[in-house]
Amino acid sequence: MPSIAAAPAPTSTVAAAQRHMSGADGIKDAVASRSDAVGDVVKTLDRLAVQVGTTRFSVWDLVVVLAVLALVISIAWGASRLSSRMLARATRLDLTQRLLIEKMVSLFIWVLAFLIGVDVLGIDLTALTVFSGAFGLAIGFGLQKTFGNLIAGIILLMDKSIKPGDVIAITDQGGNYTFGQIRRIGIRAVSLTTRDQKEYLIPNENLMVNQVENWSYSSRNVRIQVPVVIPYASDIEHAEQLMLEAARSVPRVLDAPPPTVWLGSFAENGVAFVIHCWITDPEEGVDNVRSDVLKTLWRLMRENGIKVPYPQRDLNLRDTEVMRDLIEALRGRPDAGGHDA
Repeated sequence: MPSIAAAPAPTSTVAAAQRHMSGADGIKDAVASRSDAVGDVVKTLDRLAVQVGTTRFSVWDLVVVLAVLALVISIAWGASRLSSRMLARATRLDLTQRLLIEKMVSLFIWVLAFLIGVDVLGIDLTALTVFSGAFGLAIGFGLQKTFGNLIAGIILLMDKSIKPGDVIAITDQGGNYTFGQIRRIGIRAVSLTTRDQKEYLIPNENLMVNQVENWSYSSRNVRIQVPVVIPYASDIEHAEQLMLEAARSVPRVLDAPPPTVWLGSFAENGVAFVIHCWITDPEEGVDNVRSDVLKTLWRLMRENGIKVPYPQRDLNLRDTEVMRDLIEALRGRPDAGGHDA
């Protein structure tokens, strides 16, 4: 007798696609077995579905996905906060090391949370290989800068070239040169606060590829230059002593290295000096120190009879016929300030 051939079984690819969210089916069976009323609601939500090719998506699948996402994100966020608090108590680590470990632990927690969420939902990623590859490529191009800033921030923390609390000098988009103190190094950008409480968010990559002045990288000592001009008739040695006295009187100026005075040039209006003084707290500002030195020096110069030079101009008149006629005309006018009566 001729044998009867069995019907061909579905391919493994179709079966894998149909089992795209086996986790949702398992949760549905577990919930339905506990309560008939809840089971009826679950079955109703599961019947409201959309068929896309061989893949079936139901309202129940959406509810499970949202619930798992909320749960996984909450647990990951709580774990990240807990790790930050535990690292804050690690007194043996400095601030840079704590930030680096905190970022690495946070990244590990979120990657682990994503893998756990995929496993709980029972998503078969092999059935979505083509889609996930295209989606990953699009994410790679779209978030290229974000991942670049993330890696740049980790490198900055590893080599300790820029760390929270450092005072750096930057140039903003308008070309204005300013400085500020680094408050924090985030995943995407560095928070820099200036003296006028403006907060700049500088991408981490910019600090990696551009030149940055770090005023507190190896030492927090910063030298301030204060230009001063005195008249040519003044006693230079006496003026220098007054300049040094004015610099030493400012509380923030360091005694070591001591303040110094240099003769810069013979300027148009007088002798130009430069006072050099050092401070160790640049985050408190430098212009206010320069102002204190100049105000004290102004008082000392007035007490010692040294005047501040004013701009001077010499006007030379050539003796010409036109000039003589003009002088004679002015002499012959009865009223030099108005018209003839």
